[in-house]
Parts: sequence; C-alpha cells; structure tokens
Amino acid sequence: MKLHPKNIRARRNRYLLLVMLLLVSGALIYAGYWWNNSRFRLVSNNAFVTGNLIPVDADATGIVTEVLAEETQYVNKGDLLVRLDGHRAQTDLGRKEGELGQVVREISAVFSTHRQMCQKLIARSAMLARVRHDLIRFRQAAPDGSVSEKVVQNAEDQVTALEAEMREAEAELNAVEAKVGGTSRILHPDVEAAKYKFITAYLEYSRQQIHAPVSGYVAKRKVQAGNRVQPGDSLMIIVPLEHLWVEANLRETDMARVRPGQPAEIIVDLYGESHLYHGSVEGLVPGTGSVFALLPPDNATGNFIHIVERVPVRIALRKDEIMKNPIRPGLSTVTSIDVKETEQSVDASLATVSGQEYKTNIFHGELADGEARAEKIIMDNLAEKYDSIEPNCKSIELVTKKNSKTFR
Repeated sequence: MKLHPKNIRARRNRYLLLVMLLLVSGALIYAGYWWNNSRFRLVSNNAFVTGNLIPVDADATGIVTEVLAEETQYVNKGDLLVRLDGHRAQTDLGRKEGELGQVVREISAVFSTHRQMCQKLIARSAMLARVRHDLIRFRQAAPDGSVSEKVVQNAEDQVTALEAEMREAEAELNAVEAKVGGTSRILHPDVEAAKYKFITAYLEYSRQQIHAPVSGYVAKRKVQAGNRVQPGDSLMIIVPLEHLWVEANLRETDMARVRPGQPAEIIVDLYGESHLYHGSVEGLVPGTGSVFALLPPDNATGNFIHIVERVPVRIALRKDEIMKNPIRPGLSTVTSIDVKETEQSVDASLATVSGQEYKTNIFHGELADGEARAEKIIMDNLAEKYDSIEPNCKSIELVTKKNSKTFR
C-alpha cells in the first residue's frame, strides 16, 4: 500500500520530534548531573602512585664479603643485608683500645706524681716549720750566751735553704696541678679524648654489618660481593608497600578550589575500573613541578611561551585497600577529587610522619655498647686503687706562707 506524501512527512516529523526529545532529555540529564556532581570534581590522569623509597647506604669502608638480600625479597627491620670484611676495622679498634689503655696509665702516673709532690711539699713544710721553731728558740737564748752565734747563723741558713726548696717544690706541684687540677683519673680530658676515639673505631667496626633500617621489599640492589664500598655508597633500596599515596599533577587553573581533606577516588591502571581506591587530599606541594626540576626554566631569555603549569597534590590512600589489592610506586592512575568542601585552608597539611619509614632504632644500642667497652678498658688499666680525696696541697701552701709572715 502506497503512503500519501503527507503521511510520510507526518511520520518523519514524529520521528524527528522523538529524536529531539531524546536529545533534549539527555542534555538535561547530563546538565543536571554536571550541575550536581561533575562541576565539583577535578579529574586528572597525570597522577601516579608514589611512596617512601628508603636508601640503604654504606656507612663504613670495606670490601663486601656477603650479600644477604635480593631484589623482590621482603626484609624486616634490623635484618642483616650486607656484610663487609671487618679485618681492618678490627685492627684499628684494637689499636685504639691500646691507646686508650696507655693514656689511662699515663694519666694515672701523672696523678701519682701529683700525690707524690703533695707529700713532698708536706714533708718540706714540716721540716721548715721545725727549723723555724728552733731558730726562734736559738734567737731567744743567744743574748744569754746559751747558744752561740754560729748555731743561730746555721739555723738561719738552713731556713733559707728550706724556703728555696719549698718554692721549688711548689713550682713542680703547680706544673703537675695544671695537668690534673679540677678533674679525676677517669674524667681527665686526655682520657675522654682517647675514649671517644675508641668509640669511633668501635662504631666503624660495628657498621661493617649493614642492617635494614625499616621493613619492606628490596629493590635496585647495586652491591656485589667483592665491591669496595665507601661511606655514602648506595647499596640497595627498601620500599615499604603498606604506606603509599598518589601525587596528582593538577593544572594551575584548577587549583583554586582544591583544599586538604577533600575526598578523592582513584582508579589504578593495573586493575582498571574493577577496583576503586578511596583517599583524601593531604596537602598541596608549595610550588609547581617546574621549579623543582633539575634544570628550572629561565623565562628571562626572551623566548618565553606561556604554558599552563601543573601543581603536585598529595592524596593519601587507605591502608586496608592497599593491603587488599597491592599496588606499586610509579603506577599510573586516573584520580578524581571532590572539591565541593572548601573549609580547610589551602596552606594546611594533613600529612603525618607516624609511619615506620620515618624513624629507625637499629643504631640505638651501638653508642651504649661502645661506651660500656671503653669504661671497662679504663677501669682495667687504672694503675692503682686510689682515694677519691687527694691531699689538699693548696691549704698546706697557704699555712706555710702564713707561718713565713709570722716568722718574718
């Protein structure tokens, strides 16, 4: 049956109207969705997973004798990773031990000399006091003829000689006092210096064994058995995978509404849209990516081209989601940030340093062990059991001077 042209036009118009209604409805639905949701979301595919990459560097000089960790292996904090040949360090430690013992004995000898000089000064002082008393009696008896002038003169000469010997003994005592005054055998500066030289050698010896500063997976192992390493040489990297975040590089034209605390959704290319990660903005990096580049751009050269800069934004990830679906630093993501809430200050930061990657205690016991060994060496090399109170030679000197003034 042939349709009339008017019927054909009418049917066509109805179809066109239906299409137009569908298009308008779709546009209205999209506009409503954009108004309620999309206009509050910033989406960027210039975003990557990142985390703490903990370097393991050598802190001593030596030849590698054993490598105990390989890439992809998981190590716990404190595990032995690399062992160095410690023969030279052990030899140096023994030499410093001998030097410490020698210094302790030398200082003990100086203190003994100080004590000897004190006793010598006490004896000279007593002898001088006795002769002075005799001289006083001789002078009193001389007018009566009981004592001859020769005896008096001999006593005066003896006083003069003993006073000279006293001054000599005081000078010798002052020389020794300058070395030991105000300190003790154990706390003498020379002993302290030798002690910490020994501790330095002990630390060098203990650092011949390199331990993991944190727990994580080994990556970028560079060290090989037979390598000679120096302090600062990179050996390997440890990557803790339980604490990761996303660094999203957003255009500067979109940064006005980004604030810490805003929620974010992350799709990692490794899993695609089948796994959705949730996070929150922790903070905004205080500078665009170009200013932290190895060669920052110089816009004063005359060939300036205006480009839209990008600002890195740190987005925290939930630990439970990371542990359930593991990811790795460097993976690409599509990150969406809900910028509806803008109550936080743009300069605020919600980042924390509470994770195990931010501190390590594997070196805490080394100094205490070194000090304990040094103290034992000091006590073993003390030449004698000495009194804590040395003779007060200064008081003897003052009494002697007082007696001298009275005698004169």
